[in-house]
Parts: sequence; structure tokens; C-alpha cells
Amino acid sequence: MAQIEYKDLLDAGVHFGHLTRKWDPRMAPYIFMEKNGIHIIDLNKTLASLEEASNAIKGIVRSGRKVMFVATKKQAQEIVTEEAKRLKMPYVTDRWLGGMMTNFATIRKSLKKLQTLEKMLKDEVLVKNVAKRERLTLSREKEKLERVLGGVADLTRLPAALFVVDVKRENIAVLEAQRLGIPVFAMCDTNSNPNLVDFAIPANDDAYKSISLITLAIGKAIEEGLMERKQDKDSQAAQEEEDAKRQENQRRAAAEGADEPAGAATPVAETVEVEAADEVDAPAADATPVGNTD
Repeated sequence: MAQIEYKDLLDAGVHFGHLTRKWDPRMAPYIFMEKNGIHIIDLNKTLASLEEASNAIKGIVRSGRKVMFVATKKQAQEIVTEEAKRLKMPYVTDRWLGGMMTNFATIRKSLKKLQTLEKMLKDEVLVKNVAKRERLTLSREKEKLERVLGGVADLTRLPAALFVVDVKRENIAVLEAQRLGIPVFAMCDTNSNPNLVDFAIPANDDAYKSISLITLAIGKAIEEGLMERKQDKDSQAAQEEEDAKRQENQRRAAAEGADEPAGAATPVAETVEVEAADEVDAPAADATPVGNTD
């Protein structure tokens, strides 16, 4: 996790909540005080929640799964898009399409259509044979699909988790994740319901600096997870290579042992015959001559 301190949160305005009349009572455990009609978030709770969320999300990424970034509010779009692209993670920053996860098969069809349009418009021969008006229509359709689905173009299966900037704004995405059992990591302002998500990070979800700080912290955790996964794969590959070499050495040793000539040991049958011959040829030392009894 990125080394974020209390002062960093304070400087970014993470502690500023909404007007007290707009609060959600379920955020009470995360509120420190009320000042000038505004709720102030307890930054100690933010630090603890951020650390817990970072450790959990790092474990998910280390296992080789994807985390989808969801942030369609204007002040969050740029930083979230940049961070998701940097980490090669899927993202939605324009508009959440209903059924994007619960009806993923249909979304996959739209993605295939986008890929087809891209290929068509890159084909110079085909483009020349298409009327200008039709070409313009295809181009606009591609741009529209790219704007909405461009961030998930490489997604071949459902993400393992969601990172959401504003729970209240992205309620459809959160509900779809709930329905599918996909864990949600989310910034929760004082007007949000933290019970809707698995890992609530109490924070100002309206200020750019606050959004940027929390997003980058989550991004750092994902980056660490990716690095640890690479290390795991490298270690596994090295171990497999070592095991293969050991097995090859054992095989060679066994083959060399089988090719060695037999020793010069005398066969048992031959030994017995030699011993028997020796006994026949040897004179009887104690035999008494016949006829010399006198």
C-alpha cells in the first residue's frame, strides 16, 4: 500500500463530508463531528479502512484476477481512466450500461460489434467502396461504442472486484455486483450507504484531490499485487526448471548404470566343477597299502 499519512488525507480534503441534512445515518460510525452544518469524516477510520481494502484488493490481483474501476462523475473520470489504463485494468468512466455484468453475454456481443467496426474502418479497400454517408454512420457508431465500452474491450469474463468512487451515483453497478457476489471496494461519503459495499473507504467523493489520493492508493495496491504475481510465476518457473533438471540427471544416471559391463565373477556352476575336479585329483594321504599287514 502507498504510504499515506493522516496529514496527506487532511491536505487533500478527504475529511469534508456533505451537509448534515443530507447525511445517511448508516455512515455515523465513520463521522468524527459536525462543523458549520457539514459532517467531518474521521480520518483515522479512513486510514484503517484504506489499509484493509488495499490488502484485500492486492490479494485478488495477486491471484491473477481483474478489478474494474467505476467512476462516471466528471471530476473522477480523468484520474480513474489514467490509473486503470496504467494498470491494464477494465474501467467504466462514461456511463454504466444496465446489465453490464448481469447480462454480460449481451455486452460481449456489443464488444464483438465494436471490433468488427474497427476492422471495417481500417480496411482501405472496403472503405473506398462504401458511400460517404454510410461510412460516417459506421464511424459514429464505433465512436459511441468505444466511448461506452472502450474500457472493457479486453474483458473476456466478469471482473473479480469493483472499485467505485461514488456509491450513490453508481448504485446500479453496486447492485449488479451484489447480485453476482462480486466484492465492491468503494469511496463512501457521508450521504452514502456503506452497507451496500464490502469494503467502505470513508472519504470525500466529490473533491478531485480526495478522489485522486484514494484512487492512487488503490492503484498502488493493485500494482503491488501484479508484482507479487509476477514473482510467484517466476519462482514457480524456476522451481519447475530445477525439478526438470533433477529428473533428467536421475534418468541419465540410471541409463549409465544400465550400460556398465558385468563384473568378472566366476559362475557358481563352474566353481563347483573346479572344486570337484580338485578333490578327484588329490592323492589320499592316509590310505594304507593292501598286503603289507606284516
